[in-house]
Amino acid sequence: MSLDVLQRFLLDDLDIRGAVVRLGPVWRRIIADRHYPEPVNRLLGEMCVTSLFVTEALKQPGRVTFQVRGTGPVSLLVVDCDERLNLRALAQSGDDIEQGTARTLLGDGQLVLSLDLPSMRQPWQSVVPLEGEGIGDIFEHYLSLSEQLPSRLFLAATAEGAAGLFLQKLPAADTRDPDGWNRVEQLAATVTDDELISLAPDALLSRLFPEEVVRIFDARTVIHETPEDWDKVRAMLRSLGREEVESVLQEQGAVIVRDDLANREYRLDRDAIAAIFDEAPPTLH
Repeated sequence: MSLDVLQRFLLDDLDIRGAVVRLGPVWRRIIADRHYPEPVNRLLGEMCVTSLFVTEALKQPGRVTFQVRGTGPVSLLVVDCDERLNLRALAQSGDDIEQGTARTLLGDGQLVLSLDLPSMRQPWQSVVPLEGEGIGDIFEHYLSLSEQLPSRLFLAATAEGAAGLFLQKLPAADTRDPDGWNRVEQLAATVTDDELISLAPDALLSRLFPEEVVRIFDARTVIHETPEDWDKVRAMLRSLGREEVESVLQEQGAVIVRDDLANREYRLDRDAIAAIFDEAPPTLH
């Protein structure tokens, strides 16, 4: 079984749906060589897990980008996830970060969702203030506004793995069992960070809800693919203009373009820069 999975489930008798995410190698590739402080890894990992829940729940396939911008020691968290569950992410922060809640580390700020669907002419964007102490609280608040369905998130992340449990109360839940949502919330709240990260989804659900009928759907694999995109780099440099690009080349001996979201660096020497500006521009038809 893959260590990077999203597994949806339904508590059949209660009309409560949910999902489990477990990330291992994908998460470690995302943060490889970034040297984020431990509190930053935790926030970014929890946000990656939550973004997978949101992307999987879309009514039609699309790409979701979440940005959390704050005034605290952690100034930016960005997670991008598409319909293939291809996950990319980055963070910006100071070097000397102490432990604290998301609220302490982010300060005041906002959560920005950009949704890009094939049916849209341009991405749709939503902006909400940061509410709550943790990443789970922030996204529970967002989901209460966007979907108007009670939702709970239980999240964990270390440098080795990230994981989470998502629960959502569907409209007929109270009719099926008036105490069902409260009971499931209390059971889910007993989960530990170690259980979230180390247990396979089916084992986790059996541990938490032994008396409930749990229907588990086919697992989906989470991936982290960041192919090189030289056309995008060349177009960006052309937009800056030859004079500005060559001034950087003169000063530094090479032009380095950093794609932080893909954790990739492009290095161009004098010949590569000359080729960009000397080649014929594309013909418009």
